[in-house]
Amino acid sequence: MTARAAASPYRLLALDIDGTLLRSDKTISPRTLAAVESARGRGVRVVLVTGRRHPAARRIAEQLGKDLDLVLHNGALIVENGEVLRCLPLPRGLALRAVAVGRACAADPVLHCGQRGEGRLLIEGIARSNTLLVYYLDRSHPDVSSVPVLDDALHEDPIQVMFGGGIAPMARLRARLEEELGGQVRIDRTIYPASGVQILDVLRAGVGKAEALAFLQRRWGVAADETLAIGDNWNDHEMLEAAGLGLVMGNADPEMLRLGLAVLPTNDEDGVAVAIEREILDASQ
Repeated sequence: MTARAAASPYRLLALDIDGTLLRSDKTISPRTLAAVESARGRGVRVVLVTGRRHPAARRIAEQLGKDLDLVLHNGALIVENGEVLRCLPLPRGLALRAVAVGRACAADPVLHCGQRGEGRLLIEGIARSNTLLVYYLDRSHPDVSSVPVLDDALHEDPIQVMFGGGIAPMARLRARLEEELGGQVRIDRTIYPASGVQILDVLRAGVGKAEALAFLQRRWGVAADETLAIGDNWNDHEMLEAAGLGLVMGNADPEMLRLGLAVLPTNDEDGVAVAIEREILDASQ
């Protein structure tokens, strides 16, 4: 171990999944796998901080080794050592109001349910023209249930309401949701300019990746200055700003790249591995 590696200030590594840890083909490169393993071997705690639901994130976490902690649904659900530590669901009434706004904007709502991390999805039926959600739901089988009316089928506080589609229609929906629900909910956006799509997540007010990570920092006795966070999208922005060092992937939305955060190579150029090697392992020396 080099002198600089021994003096690395980072005890916690927070990684987004899609567009960050994963390459465009949805795999983790061997170089990144090795870098994460080496960081964990040096005592750095790794947590995946993602908008994904538990079943989808768990499959990725298992590739990185045992006992990896997860922040899911953009902070609404936290899994520690394989067990749900905290869930902050969206009140049912607010969820159904968001569904109603979506219907008025011709957007297809997806309800994420299961406060123990079951990852159940409720839909009324998705337009086949909404290729983003059709693809998402096809990959989520068999956790998807199609019901005649969401209002009648929802008997619990869901974790979130999700919408997805083209960037412009989702931008209009976001404005309408903010107008109708204001500060009663949090609305996270994830934008993929290259694909021309955007995802909106309607969450309980106060929930977010930065808030969830701060909760874990207090629980684990890790300071914000001891945290290295890496992400690629708008739902990562607050987390990156709050970390001791926040790094944005080179494949991020061009508007996000202009916010002043240090920029890494892209996800297809092993940006995460570059950051870990440079800031934790110092493999260049």
